[in-house]
Amino acid sequence: MRSKRAARVASALVLLVTLALAGCASGPGTSAGASRGGYYQNDGPDKNPPPGLIDVPDAEAKIEQYSKSANRPYVVFGTSYTPITDEQPFVQRGVGSWYGKKFHGQRTASGELYDMYKMTAAHPTLPIPSYARLTSLVTGKQVIVRINDRGPFHSKRAIDVSYTAALKLGLLGKGSHELKIERLLPVDIERMNAARHGRFALDMPAPAVASVAPPALAERMAPSAEAARPAVDSAGSSPVPKAGYYLQLATFSRAGNAQEMRTRVLQFMGASRTLEVVQAGPVHRLYSGPFASRAEASLAAEALPGTLSLKPIIVQR
Repeated sequence: MRSKRAARVASALVLLVTLALAGCASGPGTSAGASRGGYYQNDGPDKNPPPGLIDVPDAEAKIEQYSKSANRPYVVFGTSYTPITDEQPFVQRGVGSWYGKKFHGQRTASGELYDMYKMTAAHPTLPIPSYARLTSLVTGKQVIVRINDRGPFHSKRAIDVSYTAALKLGLLGKGSHELKIERLLPVDIERMNAARHGRFALDMPAPAVASVAPPALAERMAPSAEAARPAVDSAGSSPVPKAGYYLQLATFSRAGNAQEMRTRVLQFMGASRTLEVVQAGPVHRLYSGPFASRAEASLAAEALPGTLSLKPIIVQR
């Protein structure tokens, strides 16, 4: 049992060092020639890559359980890395490059085999597995990739993407581009999937809370009578909400914190029965709505007092 575990640890360390060498030994554009793009020494594309790679769809974002082993703090060449394990937003701008046939078929930090023709990427600290939206600040092209590996361990590079992702971003020719890296949180994934399937579920009834809000503020926050959400039935289930605009007020990792914020907001806007806490995987979102128009939702957002420290966004169903 101990020998198997030692073998797995050794394998993981070999992979990390190999990727570190790839990231540190040379920068983009070396040893491969401008016509084939910049990549590390004997790396690069296959001689006969599969056809139609430009049409490969983005990674389909899912809410997945994080790997315990792949998200522990680690050290490579004397530098310590602490993977992200919370649900805070992450946006980064940095140089993105790619890795190809040299690592094709090798085991990644997630335990999966690297497939240069899938939409994946390696990042030093983003959770494994997780998803990120990448935008090339040179070509303007955008893709969604699944983070399933660690690297690059190079001070001038932020992320390494698969061959196909590099192709779709338009960075194969030069070998690297400056990218905008945006982590997709579970709340973002749930919203994307809901929009893809044409649904918007409000699945937690709101508790009754007495209003102590000034009438003027309550009127500005409450939607029109035609757009108001029907009352929760005696069985405790929420009916399907009407179409319209909603304010996503905040996200929380704990349901109790979401309900506490709901109570605080109601103290300002009044008990208009328009607030719902919605569970989306490991997170809980606080919504207000529906509103009859985007302008009405925007007005309601502006009416929220700054003391609540909310940053609402408008969502259309």
